[in-house]
Amino acid sequence: ILHHDLSPLIFSVRTERLDKFKYTALTMSYNPLILLSYAAIAGLWVGCQVVEIPYVANLMLLVTSILYAACHWSLTLREEQALARGESPPKEKDDDGKDKEGDDDDEEEEERPQYETLTSKDAMQFPLLGSASLFGLYCAFKFFDKETVNLIISVYFSLVGIAAITATLGPALESVGPKFLSKEIKMKHFLPESIGGKSPWVFNVSDIFALMGGVAFNVAYFQSKHWTMNNVLGICFCLQGIERFSLGTYKIGAILLVGLFFYDIFWVFGTDVMVTVAKSLDGPIKILFPRSLTPDATTGKLEMSLLGLGDIVIPGFFLALLLRFDAHNANVDYFPTNVHASFPKPYFHSALIGYVLGLATTLYVMIVFEAAQPALLYLVPACLGSSLLCAVVRGEMKALFDYSEEEEEEEEEQKDEADKKKD
Repeated sequence: ILHHDLSPLIFSVRTERLDKFKYTALTMSYNPLILLSYAAIAGLWVGCQVVEIPYVANLMLLVTSILYAACHWSLTLREEQALARGESPPKEKDDDGKDKEGDDDDEEEEERPQYETLTSKDAMQFPLLGSASLFGLYCAFKFFDKETVNLIISVYFSLVGIAAITATLGPALESVGPKFLSKEIKMKHFLPESIGGKSPWVFNVSDIFALMGGVAFNVAYFQSKHWTMNNVLGICFCLQGIERFSLGTYKIGAILLVGLFFYDIFWVFGTDVMVTVAKSLDGPIKILFPRSLTPDATTGKLEMSLLGLGDIVIPGFFLALLLRFDAHNANVDYFPTNVHASFPKPYFHSALIGYVLGLATTLYVMIVFEAAQPALLYLVPACLGSSLLCAVVRGEMKALFDYSEEEEEEEEEQKDEADKKKD
């Protein structure tokens, strides 16, 4: 998922990216919880380096903040999906109240943003592919030099990390910096589209500064592998992944979660593979939480607890889908996207509460039994159960299962089925 979502950004810093912060400027109304989430992420990252924050509280607050912020920014996918369906944003009005005529309509048509969705086939294959990748890493650490394996993986994560930091930092600089940072630049390239994206590359001056910052940060991380820098990359991966990826439908999300439910149980309880890879792999595939700021007398290192990114990102995809379903039910406008818009969010809130309770249960069982736990064992029933309960109470079970962000594909399938019946 990380490679599929972020690798094109390595070569195309701003390929078909929506100007997120430009949309929030259209209204003076801000969602204070989104701002509080970002403040909590930054505050916990800094605070846990100087003050001994109980790792359970640190983990719960940080993960909840990441999910809340990222899921709300995923609302920008609704605009991309509307454009992909052929809908057009309302034209700007001139001083006389008439529509402004644009000369670059064709160019805008070509630059429509694309979004990633998962198919039911992908969802069913995902646990198998994940198992193959996990076991492959396990074998690599067992039969090859551990440092060499980590070196190869670190190079890959450094490249993807540059993309993630650039995509996260660029809009922030554009929002708070001087106006010249918003200047748009176009650059033609001759790389294959699968590697470099569409030509020309379109980016802002802010993206150039963000790219330089991303490169400098990842060079420093590659050399030091400090746990605080690992967490920055992990947080950026979570934010960008959840913001950019769509599960397509509730049913596909349920298939994915159920498949990974059994995947997690097998590889944690049935073998030592998951734990071995998590402890051996020296890369930002997890977020680390210090239990104490006093180094261990024997090893000289801090004692850490960890949470894998998959335990944040996979449920995050599901929560983001439910939030967009809430926006759909509330008839929130597609154009322009306003992630701070206020509307009822019963499915998102119920699933988020379910996630928090599931995560708390995971930590409780882990502490009581003093053994690693497959987080999805508790998170999957919590997320699915809370959302289904909300649908039952509201009498919207059919609407929930009918909701789709792949309308064009579904229409084609229905036509094909109709043609087959005629034949």
